[in-house]
Amino acid sequence: MPIQPSTTEDVALGLAANGYLADDGLVTAVFLALSLGRPLFLEGEAGVGKTELAKTIARWQGTELIRLQCYEGIDAAQAVYDWDYSKQLLHLRAAEASGEAAQSNTESLEGQLYNERFLLKRAILRAIDHTASERPVLLIDEIDRADDEFEAYLLEVLSDFQVTVPEIGTFKAPTPPVVILTSNRTRDVHDALKRRCLYHWVEHPTFEREVEIVKLRVPEASEELARQVAGAVEALRGINLYKPPGVAETIDWATALGRLGISQIDETVIERTLGTVLKYREDQSRVRDHGIAGVVQQAFDRGLLHG
Repeated sequence: MPIQPSTTEDVALGLAANGYLADDGLVTAVFLALSLGRPLFLEGEAGVGKTELAKTIARWQGTELIRLQCYEGIDAAQAVYDWDYSKQLLHLRAAEASGEAAQSNTESLEGQLYNERFLLKRAILRAIDHTASERPVLLIDEIDRADDEFEAYLLEVLSDFQVTVPEIGTFKAPTPPVVILTSNRTRDVHDALKRRCLYHWVEHPTFEREVEIVKLRVPEASEELARQVAGAVEALRGINLYKPPGVAETIDWATALGRLGISQIDETVIERTLGTVLKYREDQSRVRDHGIAGVVQQAFDRGLLHG
C-alpha cells in the first residue's frame, strides 16, 4: 500500500531511509505534493539531486517509477501513445492468409487494427492508465528541453489526468500519479505550467549535509575523508566552472578514493582523480590554473573541523 505521510517528519525519515537527505524546504514541498495531489516542479542546476528525488520517492512508496526523458522535438507519439504498426501489419497478413480479410469489409478490418492490443502506451498514458493499487511516480525529466507545443499539451494532461485516444476513447487515472517535473533551466518554462505545480528550487547541499550524504552513501569512507571530499567539492564549486560538480560526483569521488585505499586528500590525489569529479577538460584546466593547492587547503581545513 502507498505510504501517506501525516507530517513533514514522516517524509524526511522516509527519504532518509532510502538514501536521500533532503533539507527542510524540499521535505515540505514533497509532503505538500503528496498530501495535496499536486505535481512538484523542481528547478536547479544539474547534479543537485532532482531526478534522484523522484527515484527515492518511488522506492519509499514501493511503487513504479515511470520516467519520461524530454528532448527537443518530443511529441505525443513518444510521450503519450503510438500504434504498433508492425503488429498491425502482421495481423493484416494473418487475416489475408486465413481468408478473413476477403470476408470482412474495410471498416471491420480497421476496427480490428485500432484497438487496445495494438496500442503502445508511452510514459504518460502508462502513468494515467495504471492498474496497481499504488499510484506510480511519473518523472517528467528536463521539461526545459521540450518545446512550447509539448508544454501546452502537458498542461492539459496534468489538469485532468486523462488522455483521449480518438480510435478507442478516453483513459482517466483512477488516482492521479505522483508527478515530479525537473528543469535545469536551460530556458524558462511557461508560467501556466508552473502555476499548475508546487515549485521548489533545489540548491546544492550545505557542507554539513553533503558530509552526511557521503557518509550515508559511502559508508566505508571515514569521517575525515567524507569531510575532506565535501570540502574539496565546496572549493571546486567556488571556482567559475562550466559544470560545477553535483552531489552524484561527490559520491563518485568518495567511492573512488575509497576504492584506491586513499584516506586523505593531497595535490597528487586530486590530480590523479580529478576526472571522477570534473567531466570537462576546460574545467580541469581551470582548476589547475586556479591552483590545486587551494582546493587541498580547504579540504584539509574542513576535514580538521570538529575532528
